[in-house]
Amino acid sequence: MKYLDVYTLAISLLFIIERSQGQDLDPRAYARIPVRVTVVVAGFSYSDGGIVTDATLPVKDLSAKIGAPSLAVVRSFGLLGKTAQVSAALPYAWGKASATIDGEEQSTTRSGLGDMRFRFSWLLLGAPAATLGEIAKAPRKTILGFSLGITAPTGQYFADKLINVGTSRWAFKTELALSQPVGKRWLIDFYSGLWLFTKNNSFYPGSSVRTQNPLGAFQGHISYNIQPLMWVALDLTYYTGGNSTVDGVEMDDRQSNSRIGATLVLPVGKRHSIKLAYSRGAIVRSGADFTTISAGWQTTFFKKPEKVMTN
Repeated sequence: MKYLDVYTLAISLLFIIERSQGQDLDPRAYARIPVRVTVVVAGFSYSDGGIVTDATLPVKDLSAKIGAPSLAVVRSFGLLGKTAQVSAALPYAWGKASATIDGEEQSTTRSGLGDMRFRFSWLLLGAPAATLGEIAKAPRKTILGFSLGITAPTGQYFADKLINVGTSRWAFKTELALSQPVGKRWLIDFYSGLWLFTKNNSFYPGSSVRTQNPLGAFQGHISYNIQPLMWVALDLTYYTGGNSTVDGVEMDDRQSNSRIGATLVLPVGKRHSIKLAYSRGAIVRSGADFTTISAGWQTTFFKKPEKVMTN
């Protein structure tokens, strides 16, 4: 395989793990919740599909199957009178990638801890800090929100391997969001975000430097309340840009892709809920054309209102 082809193949294989950063489909991510609430989420996702690469490469039928359990903690609080949240998530991933290279079928497996993800969100308009009782009595309003997401290079990474669970670089995502209620049951969300990446100074085969241009990510969601705590959503995302270089050589991996999906949330008692989601590639120019299914169990902890004693 030619020198440049090796690097291009390495870039293509990176779609298996890190391209999922721009493909998040997360309806109601800026919903108003009470302050001083802690939420613990245990989830699992499974992705299966092919990877679109340069047709001139001697690589055919590149595909992967990935399972990824995760654990996340979210805490809400008041900031300057507005509702804010911080969260941390730790994923684990195992998967198998296979391809036909120069006419020979090859495959490999990986497993290990993924890169930790942190997120801070702040609802700037329409969501003053409030208790559960105050929110229950308040009318639904238009919400304008902001968030900063950080992905830290904590995942398993081998510089001499083409496929890794970790990415060996930092990533930062800024996002603005608009959440608009329609009537009593409908909600429309729109997010506009930008991913920024630091350099990977130990890229394959270990001494190369990989850079990546900013990646724009846009989401739209339409959701409907079946019951107060039960809802369903139709999800769409589009992401563009993110082409990379290795040792100054530009790769043909610019994205212009879209995904479509659906989400269902079911309450289980007062403190628990189940979240089910499905998504697939709609239009894929470059990278992972995966079908993904996921399930999560969410438990909410909040302080009960103190009873007022009367004589």
